[in-house]
Amino acid sequence: MPEDQLKESESLAVIHAPSILNNVLRARIADFLADYVHAIDDDRLEEWSNFFTDDAVYHITTRESDEAGLPIGIMHCRGRGMLEDRILALRTANVFEPHTYSHLLGATRLVDQGDGIITARTNFTVTRTMQDGGGDAFAIGKYLDEIVVEGEALAFRSRRVVLESRRVDVLLVIPL
Repeated sequence: MPEDQLKESESLAVIHAPSILNNVLRARIADFLADYVHAIDDDRLEEWSNFFTDDAVYHITTRESDEAGLPIGIMHCRGRGMLEDRILALRTANVFEPHTYSHLLGATRLVDQGDGIITARTNFTVTRTMQDGGGDAFAIGKYLDEIVVEGEALAFRSRRVVLESRRVDVLLVIPL
């Protein structure tokens, strides 16, 4: 192998060689992301707000709106109180056909921003199963997250849910 190619491959190996600490943190974040979707898929929605900081932002929008920088979203919650109110309304006031979700997560790309903040991007597909047993690909998109790491605790400071399609089913009552 020519010397310049050898140096390039050596530098790439160094860039992509994860440290043990990074592997532990990556595993913790992977578990955190899985726990989040399992809480939703298993209808443990009262636990949903516990994944967020007190002042967190949860925002669902479309890719088209996100790329255009439009601030209006399909759902916007600022602070844990709004997240809890969303679930309380879902349980007591909203009328909708019963259904369940099943999340499929893609590989997560993590970037350490320093000061205990990790940014993450995870592609997802959510299938929805209706009460009659019929199912469909309900939502496809990406999660763009800011995750706060404080000791052993992880929490979303921000979770932006960017949907691929601008056509969104009106039955979006359960969080994604």
